[in-house]
Amino acid sequence: MPVYGCLGTAEDALVDLNCREVTIAVENAYLPFNYIDEATGQAGGWDYVVIPEICEMLHCTPVFEECSWDILIQSVADGLYDMGADGITNTTDRQEIVDFSDTYISIDQRLLVNKGETRFASIEDFVAIPELILGVQSGTTNYETAVKYLPEERISAFEQYPFAVQSLLSNDVDAVLIDEQAGMGYLNENPDGLEFVGPSISSDELAFIFPNDSDLVDPFNQALQALKDSGRLAEINTQFFGFAE
Repeated sequence: MPVYGCLGTAEDALVDLNCREVTIAVENAYLPFNYIDEATGQAGGWDYVVIPEICEMLHCTPVFEECSWDILIQSVADGLYDMGADGITNTTDRQEIVDFSDTYISIDQRLLVNKGETRFASIEDFVAIPELILGVQSGTTNYETAVKYLPEERISAFEQYPFAVQSLLSNDVDAVLIDEQAGMGYLNENPDGLEFVGPSISSDELAFIFPNDSDLVDPFNQALQALKDSGRLAEINTQFFGFAE
């Protein structure tokens, strides 16, 4: 994991956190938010660009720590980490155990399929063909959407999205329900093998999470707003997602 040290200065800080260490839970398996580059072994992604820039504005020390998705939100709620990144959708259920920052991007859920797929052109078409199996990551809002459309026997749940996408490429599932931004990461890796099909299935807002009543929420919101006002957040979003908001 990258080691940053204290970023920024007290003189230039929006809010001076005085080099405070901020531990950030990430999965390191959720393109393009966070991942480990197979060629270099180095961590990268949107989270590793935005959060250090925020820490430069807050004079703090970012410390990224890898955490499995299935326990990430609860671990932040329990105070094991100061915050969670990982492209987390703001939902009312999650608001009961963690505090959310302001939204940094809105995303659509889409069907990711093998290129040239002709059996279906929408989630409704998919539902109507009983032998089709949908891949999804367990414990996500994508899974919650999937069970609204399909019985559980038609859903194949995976611990991480790379496993779901590999099963799609191997024809073990017929489509993967995924956030569009994350899906773009896999499209960029497999431009000749994958594509999206059909319109958006739902739209969600993504934000950072913090333990309830964390004193970091307001400083991070101030920094996010500064990144928005300067156009820097739109620039980073376009770099990783292909669009700004």
